[in-house]
Amino acid sequence: MQTVSKRVNEKAQRPGENVVSNASAIPRLAALKRMSVKELKAEWQVLMAAPAPNNSRSYLELRLGYRIQELSVGGLTRETRRMLDLLADEVDGSSDRKAIITDARNPVAGTRLVREWDSVEHTVTVMRDGFDWQGRRFKSLSAVAKAITGTQWNGYRFFGLREARRHER
Repeated sequence: MQTVSKRVNEKAQRPGENVVSNASAIPRLAALKRMSVKELKAEWQVLMAAPAPNNSRSYLELRLGYRIQELSVGGLTRETRRMLDLLADEVDGSSDRKAIITDARNPVAGTRLVREWDSVEHTVTVMRDGFDWQGRRFKSLSAVAKAITGTQWNGYRFFGLREARRHER
């Protein structure tokens, strides 16, 4: 019970919280263009609870615009934040664990994709970190499609995955 109330209190104390509602977001975004740099810096103080880092008008507008939208409709998902943290750790060299970035359009690992091309049936196996075709590993379906056809293709279109997604929507 104590941890729940602590989270509620922490949430209420976030910078800019309760300052932006869905209804007020659009007028506030539009107002950024009319503000002076001094006014933008004051807005920064309200929304970020810290002094503005510099006097660059374009930087202040972009970051404030993002923050207003974030407070209005929500920020990044937990999964996206986790992936960004993993990538940052990898770039900094502070993590020995490699982030595996998977495309949401990819079928589940182990799935076999079959496509006929020039009267030859080609089977591609979806792996956790790429694709296998004839014992060769590829990073993308487009690379597999190019190996099969000799020309550039959108891999998802070549294997019929692109159209299937549209029909699901």
